[in-house]
Amino acid sequence: MLAHLHIKNYALIEDLSVGFAEGFSVITGETGAGKSILLGALGFVLGDRADTGVLFDKDKKCVVEAQFQLQDELLKPLFEQCDLDFEHHCIFRRELSPQKKSRAFINDTPVNLQTLKEIGSQLVDIHSQHDSLLLTDTGFQLHLLDEIAQNHDLLAEYRSGFNKYNNIQRQLNELRETASKNIAENDYLKFQLDELQKAQLKEGEYAEAEQSLNLMENAEEIKSLLFNANGLLEHADTAILPQLNELSSMLHRLQQLVPNTEDLQQRLDDIQVELKDIAYDLDRLGGDAQFDEDKLQELQERFDLLNRLMMKHHVKDYDALIQLRNDLEAKVDAFENIDQEIEKAEKALKEQTSLLQQLAKKLHAQRTKAAKTFGENVTGLARQLAMPHAVFQVAVEPCPAFNANGLDQVRFLFSANKGVAVDELSKVASGGELSRLMLSIKSVVSQHNYIPTLIFDEIDTGVSGEVAAKIGSILQQMGGDLQLIAITHLPQVASKAQHHLFIYKDNEGQRSQSHIKVLSNADRITEIAKMLSNDKVTPEALKAAEVLLKN
Repeated sequence: MLAHLHIKNYALIEDLSVGFAEGFSVITGETGAGKSILLGALGFVLGDRADTGVLFDKDKKCVVEAQFQLQDELLKPLFEQCDLDFEHHCIFRRELSPQKKSRAFINDTPVNLQTLKEIGSQLVDIHSQHDSLLLTDTGFQLHLLDEIAQNHDLLAEYRSGFNKYNNIQRQLNELRETASKNIAENDYLKFQLDELQKAQLKEGEYAEAEQSLNLMENAEEIKSLLFNANGLLEHADTAILPQLNELSSMLHRLQQLVPNTEDLQQRLDDIQVELKDIAYDLDRLGGDAQFDEDKLQELQERFDLLNRLMMKHHVKDYDALIQLRNDLEAKVDAFENIDQEIEKAEKALKEQTSLLQQLAKKLHAQRTKAAKTFGENVTGLARQLAMPHAVFQVAVEPCPAFNANGLDQVRFLFSANKGVAVDELSKVASGGELSRLMLSIKSVVSQHNYIPTLIFDEIDTGVSGEVAAKIGSILQQMGGDLQLIAITHLPQVASKAQHHLFIYKDNEGQRSQSHIKVLSNADRITEIAKMLSNDKVTPEALKAAEVLLKN
């Protein structure tokens, strides 16, 4: 339940704190005193759109804080889903700066407005003067019936299945579209793939072919270079190795004549070994450098084919050509298997359709069962509110296709006159009748849902006398099941409340300000007397107020 509300720098409110109790409370006050402002501030802290026009002082920030006492743990999963700690003492706070920056907190943890609104909607139901028009909305009608039928879990299961059904249907449509539109494209892809597969592309082949081709095209020059190089080492008249042999003999003799020259001989020996190895390798390479015209032609044709394929498919290198072939294989393979994919999706859709039909059937059964009791209960309450011949019925009718709520559509039917057949509520109910019906419906629904606080903003507009007293009795009864707060101008309603708050405007300072106070029993008598006698407190009015409060 809502335990406390603190408002700072909002509209006509500079700084206001008010506590709320369990049961039925009323808020009264003159028109324009700030009752709607109070509800506006509560809506603001529960996630309504922020407007810097509400700042009392344009240079200061607005802060609204609402404290709730959560008696049970039904909302704990929702808090955990939003990654918030669940506490029985829960504080909502919202701030609005002069720079139009809004911040929101739940138990001092920053949250976005969606989270604030989602959790707030499970704590407080604010019914404004214009919400009775929702009764003519078919979606709202179905929502109310599901509240009565306690379809929360079943409806959540159905909607999860419905989302899966839509996903499978979308996948199947895409597969069918691909199958019908891409036949020509697949033929072209197969043609491209066939050409690349016939080329028998191999990893690293292009670089090897390029190297081999370069060797063969320059085989004669390579062989000549190798022969001449080898000649310089071994076979020419001035060959290096024979001269080194002569030099070695000289150093050997020198070693016998000059001390400490042994290292010269060793160094020369090392050079001779290395040069002999080089001569051997040059001779071997010369033997391998053979020119084969047939092999050269074969290599040239292969190399030209690879280059033509890269140019044709607009790829930058041979690796990209290999990747293109692999991609084409995957695409063609996927298309070749699309019939199997379609068959698989059709089977999944059939199974999901069967599951949805079972869940929709359960929803229909529970709605049909609840509709009868719902209609009878609302009719009974409506007849107490100056509509003695009222008949309210709920028609549950089939839909042609699955939707987010099952296979049902709901129509609220109503007749206010004896002997007149019921018809759609939107066609036959007046504004006053809609308000009284909404009160009757909310009274019935409040016994079935778990939203702990319900607020009515002048639900009794347009009625008086005995009807007003009946409305007060209904609200009083509802206050036994939940925390009920009603803004009213009717003394008959105000007298039925357990708690009475009075909101008033102070015009003494530089600007008007709204204030609120909890009335004592004596103050209540005076306030109700004013309501009875148009602000003139007469002895008769005071006595009548006492009678109303006693009753």
